[in-house]
Amino acid sequence: MAGSPDTHSQRPDTPAAATGASGGPWAIELEKISKSFGPVRANKDIDLNVRRGSIHGIVGENGAGKSTLMSILYGFYTADSGTIKVNGKAHTITDSRHALALGIGMVHQHFMLVDNMTVLDNVVLGAERSALLSRTLDRARAELIKLGKEYSLEVDPDALIENISVGQQQRVEILKALFRGADTLILDEPTGVLTPAEADHLFRVLETLRTEGKTVILITHKLREIMAITDSVSVMRAGEMVKTLPTSETDPEQLAELMVGRRVLLRVEKQPPNVGDVVLEVANLSVTDRQGVARVKNVSLSVRSGEIVGIAGVSGNGQSELLEAISGIIDPSSGTIAIGGVPLDIRGDDGAARARKAGLAHVPEDRHRMGLVTNFEEWENSILGYETYPAYGKGMMLDIAAARAEAQKRIEMFDIRPADIGLQTANFSGGNQQKIVLAREMDRDLKVLIVGQPTRGVDIGAIEFIHKQIIAMRDAGKAVLLVSVELDEIRSLSDRILVMFDGEIVGEADPETASESALGMMMAGIGQTETAQ
Repeated sequence: MAGSPDTHSQRPDTPAAATGASGGPWAIELEKISKSFGPVRANKDIDLNVRRGSIHGIVGENGAGKSTLMSILYGFYTADSGTIKVNGKAHTITDSRHALALGIGMVHQHFMLVDNMTVLDNVVLGAERSALLSRTLDRARAELIKLGKEYSLEVDPDALIENISVGQQQRVEILKALFRGADTLILDEPTGVLTPAEADHLFRVLETLRTEGKTVILITHKLREIMAITDSVSVMRAGEMVKTLPTSETDPEQLAELMVGRRVLLRVEKQPPNVGDVVLEVANLSVTDRQGVARVKNVSLSVRSGEIVGIAGVSGNGQSELLEAISGIIDPSSGTIAIGGVPLDIRGDDGAARARKAGLAHVPEDRHRMGLVTNFEEWENSILGYETYPAYGKGMMLDIAAARAEAQKRIEMFDIRPADIGLQTANFSGGNQQKIVLAREMDRDLKVLIVGQPTRGVDIGAIEFIHKQIIAMRDAGKAVLLVSVELDEIRSLSDRILVMFDGEIVGEADPETASESALGMMMAGIGQTETAQ
């Protein structure tokens, strides 16, 4: 079903006269857009109108077709059928250069910057306007500084990309698009790597862009952001446009139901914890990478039975290395780990196996790189790392029937779809792949559960299910250590919050009383305290 056009009135700060030469209100009009990849129909007769000078949100589960649709608009893909109109005129957009020539820019979820080049070099790369490069750079520098001041996107033109923060790198991506003359800016999950303060700054930038008559299309799974910043929102499901609504006339609950096709519980419901003795004890743990850089610096923490300890922080501040060291995947350079008071030696190639035998289960941050072998069948991944356990046979002999029977049981317990243990794991959706990993690690006699980014790339319906399973582990008396870059997830699931910055634990907070701003300051390395209020 195609969405109806957005006809709500503009906000007071949106220029009413910004209608362009066509005299119409639409910056972008997509009519009956369809796109297939082999037998998979990614977009099905999509209609979408985006009002000029507005911020328009697009939401939907993984595989709903959002990124495909925007990739067609930006020229990465060509639609099989349908019409694209930019400022009232029909165009066949052939590539991203063509899209830029039409005033359409895109900031991707994973930045497309050259790390060992300067900000200025990245901005002009591919957009040189003179045969004399020095003259181009002089003109570009002046324009870059002007744009930075105009839109509060100031960044040092001479700084190397590798030496600036993720938030500043995002500014460079936006400046690149504006430098190339973008009037419509597509942002794909722009706050996933930002601190709360950086996200707030981004929203102020988007509001400035709107005030200046620019059009913003925001792809995000964070419904709170949709409600806070957009004028209108379109919901996609299974490759179709379900509905387009003025944001002021909807709420997160309705949007979630439209996305999934059923009612979804957005809040985490849990009872007060029944906390017992310390189960996991980490003391003075440090990790140094192969280049000799300290990634984890003298970290100490404990997790008791019946509690969830969440570690908050911007990605890249040592959380990944901390989890990998505790779970035995990498060797720490110093420090000790104990489970139930018994020291755990996790150094060496079989450190992860010894950690599992001691009762530690690990759901890795990157399920593709570390959690699954995607060309294995579902039942094979269901026992991965545990294939030598007595439940699956003796010695070198694998009891395939037992392994397959257990995989079938877990498919039912964790609602893994499709319910086919013989299906290659690559053919499951991201949410169901995550459920395969969770089922393998949770459905056993464990003492400690370590979970990294439990809902990364997961549909909103699967998020609800995964959160319930984590709470159930805590209520069963397990000690849970959770890492997530999603601050809302950390605050709603955790009984205690630790904040990491630059490889160190810089503060501890009570999720019931800690403000987002206080946590955000600690995540940025500012205001390091023992307790955030």
